[in-house]
Amino acid sequence: MWGPGIQTRSFLYINECIEGIHRIMDSDCNFPLNLGSEQMISINDLTLLIAKIDGKEIIINNISGPLGVMGRNSHNKLIKETIGWAPEENLEFGLIQTYNWIRQQIMKNEE
Repeated sequence: MWGPGIQTRSFLYINECIEGIHRIMDSDCNFPLNLGSEQMISINDLTLLIAKIDGKEIIINNISGPLGVMGRNSHNKLIKETIGWAPEENLEFGLIQTYNWIRQQIMKNEE
């Protein structure tokens, strides 16, 4: 993996993203809102979580490479105050749903 893996990000499950977009579009809000998750995770921990979902144990090999910004996260106070919405699902739930969907697509293509 490029970099030390301590870089942090927040990820939003696609269904939550679509729900948030619909709610913004249905509101009378006329200014920008952050739409995202406030749950931060390091890239190393994200990698380990995905491996866990797949039932694998892995060793991460961090190598030199582009880092990008060290942290990125959504601040959701304004969206909560403006339209009364925030994501409900945590990262692991979204990853499990996404992983299972991808696995189903692969299995369909193998038939």
